[in-house]
Amino acid sequence: MLEDLPPYLTTRELADLIRVKERKVYDLVATGDVPHSRATGKLLFPRDAVLAWVDQAGEAAASVPRPKVALGSHDPLLEWALRASDCGLASLFDGSVDGLERYEKREGLLAGLHIPDEAGSDWNVGTIAKTYRFKPVVLVEWAKRQRGLIVSAGNPKNIRNLSDLAGKRLVERQEAAGSHILLKKLLAQSGGALEAEISFGPAARDEREAALAVLSDEADAAFGLETAARQTRLDFVPLHQERFDLLISRKDFFYPAFQTLLKFSRSKSFADKAQDLGGYDVSELGTVHFNGT
Repeated sequence: MLEDLPPYLTTRELADLIRVKERKVYDLVATGDVPHSRATGKLLFPRDAVLAWVDQAGEAAASVPRPKVALGSHDPLLEWALRASDCGLASLFDGSVDGLERYEKREGLLAGLHIPDEAGSDWNVGTIAKTYRFKPVVLVEWAKRQRGLIVSAGNPKNIRNLSDLAGKRLVERQEAAGSHILLKKLLAQSGGALEAEISFGPAARDEREAALAVLSDEADAAFGLETAARQTRLDFVPLHQERFDLLISRKDFFYPAFQTLLKFSRSKSFADKAQDLGGYDVSELGTVHFNGT
């Protein structure tokens, strides 16, 4: 694993890392291509600088630009802003994990994520750091969102918390969805027995579908967003505030499409829309929570 590499690499370690013979490493040093230093006559290669050098070489080799597509998790405010801003980005929302996998394959310009970190209460950073610690990407906050239980109007089954889901029908989300990951984490914290008492189904692939399943009485509840409940005129039981971030390369951050989207996000019409949708806090939109080196 990259995080297990020492702070300074030897000639042999660098050769193993980039899969070349040691003679090639000396050639790279002679031409000044690879970051290096000398200590008591011994060549050493700063790990972080070398990994950034490797990544930059890979980016340069990728002559085909990323498609103008927003990947990752479905967010109603982002979905609306992509159209209203006229930024030129299309969308393919099929879950946070799916977005990460597609982003790694260069299938989109950015990926929207809301994956809870394993330790603590932070979001997305732990997951991103595993893969992008030494790569030129940034994790930019889009919004904080209220997540909880979407229930029928008037809440006739008196569902007030997760424990009230025992014996109830709960909309099921795909494993690649951040909401699925968070729900599994919360159910595990409850001891694990509750999950066996819940009847999962039907399946929904985005926030809108999850709310509509409750509206059509296919399910008693959905673990969804407050804004989805409002849009379908259903009741909402808040349980958790999550942070939704956008993963994008430092280069693409300044791409006209993304800059157009960011500029629009600072407009009054955007702020009004966030308030109308409900369940959003966009006061820290644009904050960088991770900056790969």
